[in-house]
Amino acid sequence: MDEPEIDEAHFRRLLERRQAELEKVSESGAEARKTVELDQTTQGRLSRIDAIQGQEMSKAAERRRQLELKRIRAAFKRLEDGEYGACVTCGEEIGRKRLEVDPATPTCIDCAESAGR
Repeated sequence: MDEPEIDEAHFRRLLERRQAELEKVSESGAEARKTVELDQTTQGRLSRIDAIQGQEMSKAAERRRQLELKRIRAAFKRLEDGEYGACVTCGEEIGRKRLEVDPATPTCIDCAESAGR
């Protein structure tokens, strides 16, 4: 049974919403990614270690956000090019349910599973 045609406007809205969420979180986390002050007169050693660990976790989360934003920009490009909903690997249609879960996904489930092996 064929799936209904992809509603590009719907997926564009999903992508825009997700992009706005990621950008907002990225802005709010900027303070946590700043360099940790290593002033021994104001902070104990364990507090500094905790601060550095928190900073590194924040940086890792930001890298993941930036990667997701890159995937979203690529999905917008596929929308503009009329290629949205087609797997970038095999060209087959990506299932609507898969796109609902992750509207930025570039591959069908078969290609994603093949790449994960």
